[in-house]
Amino acid sequence: MFDPREKIGLFIDGANLYATSRSLGFDIDYRRLLTAFKSRGYLLRAYYYTALVEDQEYSSIRPLIDWLDYNGYKVVTKPAKEFTDATGRRKIKGNMDIELAVDTLSLCEYIDHYVIFSGDGDFRTLVEALQRKGRKVSIVSTLASQPPMISDDLRRQADNFIDLMSLKNEIGRDPGERPARRPEPEADFDEDDL
Repeated sequence: MFDPREKIGLFIDGANLYATSRSLGFDIDYRRLLTAFKSRGYLLRAYYYTALVEDQEYSSIRPLIDWLDYNGYKVVTKPAKEFTDATGRRKIKGNMDIELAVDTLSLCEYIDHYVIFSGDGDFRTLVEALQRKGRKVSIVSTLASQPPMISDDLRRQADNFIDLMSLKNEIGRDPGERPARRPEPEADFDEDDL
């Protein structure tokens, strides 16, 4: 499936991967994920896409975004859109499909093997376009959840389908293993603290 001479690019739909791993009952260890794909070929780039709610004082995803940004991932974000639906419920929408598609196509002359972490059927046309340019595409999602998190059309179009469940031992960790949060630093300090 992977050739060690290939230049690999990871393209992670953050919200989709989170929902998929959660449905399977484990968290992703992003350090182990990089290590796993570095062992499969030459890992050229690893992108992580997510929308952020900007008006929140604290976002639970912010520590992950900051960690990824400092540890080998190119993080691509945009503000999420907030709206009220017909029933009056507050909804948040933050689709990163276009950003992911543009980045994959713009890197086509440099990457041999694309690994897209998403089961979103909207990516079928993107996979087809990459294949027309002679690139190999693997899709990472799952059939093991109910309902499956992978679009049948996307799975059929991909050169390879990797069930996230098959990567659990290599890149996963139990939700109980999450590192403890460090306390926030005190706001006041004196020059001796520098």
